[in-house]
Amino acid sequence: MTETTVGIGGAAESTDMVLNIGPQHPSTHGVLRLRLVLDGERISAAEPVVGYMHRGAEKLFEARDYRQIIVLANRHDWLSAFSNELGVVLAVERMLGMEVPERAVWLRTLLAELNRVLNHLMFLGSYPLELGGITPIFYAFREREDLQHVMEELSGGRMHYMFNRVGGLKEDLPAGWPERARAAVTSLRSRMDVYDDLVLGNEIFRARTKGVGVLRPETVHAYGVSGPIARASGVDFDLRRDEPYLAYGELQDTLRVVTRDDGDCLSRFEVLLAQTHNALELAEVCLDRLAELPPGPVNQRLPKVLKAPEGATYAWTENPLGLNGYYLVSKGEKAPYRLKLRSASYNNIQALTELLPGTLVADMVAILGSFFFVVGDIDK
Repeated sequence: MTETTVGIGGAAESTDMVLNIGPQHPSTHGVLRLRLVLDGERISAAEPVVGYMHRGAEKLFEARDYRQIIVLANRHDWLSAFSNELGVVLAVERMLGMEVPERAVWLRTLLAELNRVLNHLMFLGSYPLELGGITPIFYAFREREDLQHVMEELSGGRMHYMFNRVGGLKEDLPAGWPERARAAVTSLRSRMDVYDDLVLGNEIFRARTKGVGVLRPETVHAYGVSGPIARASGVDFDLRRDEPYLAYGELQDTLRVVTRDDGDCLSRFEVLLAQTHNALELAEVCLDRLAELPPGPVNQRLPKVLKAPEGATYAWTENPLGLNGYYLVSKGEKAPYRLKLRSASYNNIQALTELLPGTLVADMVAILGSFFFVVGDIDK
């Protein structure tokens, strides 16, 4: 009896294929490369390759004074510019032992939450787009435009606000701005059900995301994953509640830390959406509190040459994408001796090394998109 095998080709050698996803980006403002090893249609190993747009921000911090470094820190996560500035000025103020006026504290809290909404809306619209659903991106950009107008009127900047200053904020509010901000927030809250109904209610979206890309809590802890991604895996941690800064200590009745236990792509999207709802609620409470405060300054008078005393300090914030840390070392000069930036996306993206092996190539885009990262936040 003879046995003949026909048409097996290269599969007989049982060799793995190495596939490079990237580096490319449709708008070329930042690229990521994934080096995948494939066994058929299944990923057996994955390595995120970063560094294609490294700008050396941390080294540049050492050659700028404390006023100038804000513009560098502003840009790494271009969707969270206000929050990026905030961490730097909090670190410098802590080093100086400086108290910030109450109006500035509440206004910073308000703007940080509006910035969180702007960040999340981008991903709430773009993630369904990556899975083939084009409609939500149009709604997301409509809502973003309303909030962008409010932020631009206040700061003069559309994306890079440059509104934080050591000791407070650049200037006080324009006349009538709180009313316009409240109208934008109220309008947006009334339209947020689009994402609940249009996206979460879509059976194709749920089929592509439910049970896909499950991130275990142990992996979250091992890689320092934070933000909505960590909370979607049941890691109940949020600096705004657990180590309050700004006015968050007085917002505990409104602040909700949303978690899920499944740790899949759907859970990550649900946490992001729920966090957007809560950020809008927090913004309304901040507007209420600002209306009750008496007129007053929003910044401190600073010397012509600002020098931080010799020493070191660490400040961290709950940025929209996760934990941002700022380790500031001063030698008593007008520029930092060292300013180390711990960005959320850099840690978060490393977990793909553990998460992608064992998954299908077809699910890779769904998993990658659900990690809600900004490339500049990785290659700072």
